[in-house]
Amino acid sequence: MGGDGAGVLVVFGRGVQLAGGRWSLTAGSAERVHAAVDYVLGRRDEYRAGGRIPRVIFTGGWAEAAEGAVQPPDGSCEGDLMVRAALAAGLGAVAELRAETRSRSTLENLLHVAEEGLLTGYEFAPGRPLGLVTHPWHLPRVRFLAGKVLGLRGAALTDVPVPGGGRRRAEWAVYLAARLCFVGVRDAAALRRRERTVTRLTGMARRLRG
Repeated sequence: MGGDGAGVLVVFGRGVQLAGGRWSLTAGSAERVHAAVDYVLGRRDEYRAGGRIPRVIFTGGWAEAAEGAVQPPDGSCEGDLMVRAALAAGLGAVAELRAETRSRSTLENLLHVAEEGLLTGYEFAPGRPLGLVTHPWHLPRVRFLAGKVLGLRGAALTDVPVPGGGRRRAEWAVYLAARLCFVGVRDAAALRRRERTVTRLTGMARRLRG
């Protein structure tokens, strides 16, 4: 492995579900956990040689909040469930695991990670990138928002794509709407206001497609 493996990964959630009184990760969220596990375990020797303990940050509260979904109880938000899945896969033995459990969108994932100090003490640059773990169709929007929120672009970020899954048309529309609505905006409060506009626009588009 090269020496540019990410020392910090941010894993973006893909939803939680309630069935039989039990909260669990959706298949998409579980796939993202496994991608992070595979990335870190595949670089154990690299991390050990460099004297590094990677940090893996699992993000997500309940993404379905915009559709009126009830908030999961304490310990059952997306970030919590992702950490438990990672521990079950053995990741806790080789990495420091953290969870962000308040967010309801990709933008909030990044805002809360920054606001909660989960990246404090780390510097990211080419050769020391921040890893972004999600599906390939989601990565363009994640990279765009990481530039807005964290000021990181290009080789300061590295993609850790979940195997399989082409770009989804709905995600492409959300990505384009985000680029349009977030032009010239970096302030967290303004980004949150603009995100509400994006949500309204994409919701209208879905209803028009019927």
